[in-house]
Amino acid sequence: MGKLKQLESFVSVAARGSLTAAARAEGVAPAIMGRRLDSLEERLGVKLLMRTTRRITLTHEGSAFLEDCQRLLADLANAEASVSAGGVKASGHLRITAPAGFGRRHVAPLVPKFRAQHAEVTITLNLSDRVVDLTGEGFDCAVRVGDMPDSSLVSVRLADNRRLCVATPRYLQTHGTPQYPAELAKFDCLTLSSDSSQTRGWAFTVGGELAHLKPGGPLDCSDGQVLHDWCLAGHGIAWRSTWEVESEIAAGLLVPVLEDFAAPPNGIYAVFPQRKHLPLRVRLWLDFLKHHYSQPEFWKSVV
Repeated sequence: MGKLKQLESFVSVAARGSLTAAARAEGVAPAIMGRRLDSLEERLGVKLLMRTTRRITLTHEGSAFLEDCQRLLADLANAEASVSAGGVKASGHLRITAPAGFGRRHVAPLVPKFRAQHAEVTITLNLSDRVVDLTGEGFDCAVRVGDMPDSSLVSVRLADNRRLCVATPRYLQTHGTPQYPAELAKFDCLTLSSDSSQTRGWAFTVGGELAHLKPGGPLDCSDGQVLHDWCLAGHGIAWRSTWEVESEIAAGLLVPVLEDFAAPPNGIYAVFPQRKHLPLRVRLWLDFLKHHYSQPEFWKSVV
């Protein structure tokens, strides 16, 4: 208990920048708060705070330790909330953003289901293909597809996402099936137009190495949903994400080709700003996504 109180006092002083303010918030004398910090630093053998009569600043070690303490205290609060009598009801407003195509198909249908379980939570869902500034625009969580760049955001991998070449059974019966990626040059490939973000082309694993090809064809478009629709209509071979075509493959509407050459999967992530305490509504939303996205049948169902 003493160690926990020391950590709580350290976080409180660091957040408020003042022994007096932290002591006032807890209802104790500043001297008590000071003794807790002294005991903590003595136990750890490092200086966490530089204290003068005017201000308190974190040392380098203190800054690193503060992040760990905040996370540990947040985890403890969440654990207690999960097992307390009747649990703690999530409430407040949850702001979520996701890519337009993925969000329509695999986020939007889950939002009403989540709210049915948490009636005191209101939800805003923003669907946009631009990279939304979560902190600047006040969003609690984003769902993103693809490799995550290094950033100050926290990401949780929810599921794998692969890219596959697919076509309708009729198209393959009429035109044949490519056996190697290089043979795509002989087929009608439905590609994103040159002004889109897919600049490197289609990715394959060839000879143990990642290779990119830029196949051509009579039709291209800057909108992935249009390429998907053209593919379903039998106009050629498309390179699409499994989140988009898994249900059509399961239903026999599309057939994967060149599976032996598929590139390694990237991920589907939940992303949220770094915070001392993750709101319960956000934590429950993350758990809700993990539960659904971890089930193979979820991706095979036609939404």
